[in-house]
Formats: sequence, structure tokens, C-alpha cells
Amino acid sequence: MSQEQKIILSGVKPTGRPHIGNYFGAMKQFVDLQTEYRSFIMIADLHALTSVTEAEILRRETLDVAIDYLAIGLDPERVTIFRQSDVPAHTELAWIFNCLTTMPYLARAHAFKDAEAKNREVNVGVFTYPILMAADILLYDPDLVPVGQDQKQHVEIARDTAEKFNRLFGEVFKLPEALILDQVKTLIGLDGQKMSKSYRNTIPLFADERELKQLIMSIKTDSKSETEAKNPEECNVFALHKLFSGAIIPEVKRRYVEGAIGYRESKEILFEQMNHYLEPLRAKRVEIASRPDEVRAILAQGAGDARAVAEAKLAKIREAVGL
Repeated sequence: MSQEQKIILSGVKPTGRPHIGNYFGAMKQFVDLQTEYRSFIMIADLHALTSVTEAEILRRETLDVAIDYLAIGLDPERVTIFRQSDVPAHTELAWIFNCLTTMPYLARAHAFKDAEAKNREVNVGVFTYPILMAADILLYDPDLVPVGQDQKQHVEIARDTAEKFNRLFGEVFKLPEALILDQVKTLIGLDGQKMSKSYRNTIPLFADERELKQLIMSIKTDSKSETEAKNPEECNVFALHKLFSGAIIPEVKRRYVEGAIGYRESKEILFEQMNHYLEPLRAKRVEIASRPDEVRAILAQGAGDARAVAEAKLAKIREAVGL
């Protein structure tokens, strides 16, 4: 692997089934970039502790994310796939960053403000979540961090933290850039809001045919009849056609504009296109899930590789701050 090869770092939190927003917003990018970049792709199990309080659930869902990564096409020969908690440097660096970061600065973080607005009692982990994420990112000197639009602020916080550290202690950290694809900046869910597990409006990436059809047929639309002209750019169904319907998109769009298609037919076409796209991923996932010991071995190898990189970086950080 070339010394000059650029680096990416990203990850997914093991809190429930991945949905198509996770896939197009970040996970697919991991696969598309794995031959071009040195890739560190983690399972963010420490972040999951802000909401998961049952050990067996966390263990199961952590393994599930590893299976998901392999099912979508990540190659462990090219990509370092690892559990965040297997690399202690993440939490040590997060503590160092905590000591540089002010409370008013963190109080501006979107996730914290959203939790406060909903009158939730916020644990300290939710409040300091962006600092641990900054540590996750900066330990590996990535050039790019593939994320969805809703995660852009976390990359900005990582950059701010790196700049502050460099100013105080000398040039130690590279400033990463967020990689956000324009066509999936914000994927719309079943109800017209941003697709999110917290809104319960998602389409699971590995949903079987029956579940997939039920969810697609439940997508919220306006009340226009089959023969009324429709604006495809304002339709939640058409937004998904753009991702899954390929060569037939122009024809579907024409029929929208001319009032030659109803929402039910549009959803049925969408189901056929989505099911055709997702079926190979489902089948591969079933096959990989039948070999859990091999998946655990891949995680163990990834942990060793990630620790070597992270600990070398941490040694420089410790020296810079005087530890």
C-alpha cells in the first residue's frame, strides 16, 4: 500500500438495523472508496452506550454491524474494520480534548440541542459525544470523513478541536474534510421528515420483500389523483426513485409531469426497483451471518491494525501535551 495513499475514517453506531439513509449517506461510500483510500471503518460501540444499557443487545448489534459491513461489500483485505472499544486510545484522546473544550462550545452541538428541546434528561455521554467523535477521527489522520449531511457538524467540531490543539501544542493533527454526496445530503423518510431511527420512519437496508413492500406502500404523499400533474421534485416516492430506478427515471418523471401515473403505481414500480437492488445484499448477509466466528476473527485482526496506528499517533500527542 502506497505511503502517499490518502486515508478515510468513518463508522456506524450499533443501535438497530441500518436503513437506506445510512447506506447511501455513508456506508456505500465506504465500499466505493475502499480501492482508492486507506480505509478505517469502525463500529462505534462506545457511542452506543449513550442509549444502549443491555450488554447482550450491544454485543449482538455490534456483530450485526460487522456482518452488515461485509454484506455491502467491504473487503477486510483492503479495509480495517474494527470495534471502537478495542482501541483504548480513543477514550484517552477524548479526555485530552475534553480538557481543551469549553461547555458553551459543546452546548451548540445539534444532538445536544435537539435532546434539550425535547425535554430529555441528557446524560454526559450525549453532551461530550462530539469530543469522542473528534478523537475517533483525528487519531487516524484521515483526509476525508464520509458522512451524511446530519453528521457534518461533527467533522467541523473535529477540525476546530484539531486547530485548537495545534495552536496550543504544535502541529500534530491533519484537518479532515467531510465527504457528503449531493444527491443524498438528506434522505427523506416514510413520513416526509429526514430518514432517522429516532423518527421511526426508515426503510431497513436488509428488509425482506414483504416488509419492504409494506413500507414503500406506506410512504406519505399528497392527495392528487392519478390523472393530475405532479411535481416529482416534491414527491417522497420520486426521491427514492432517484436512488433506485436508474434508466427508467426519465420515463417515471415524464408521467408525473403529464398526470399519467398515480402514487400507488409509482410505489409499485419503486418496490420492484428497490427489491431488485437490495436482494443480492440480503442474500449475501444471510450467507455471512452463518459464519460468525469468521466475522469475529476479522474484527480481531482489524483491532490489532487500528491499535498500531492509533497508539503511534497517541504517543506523539502525549509527548506534545507533556504526559
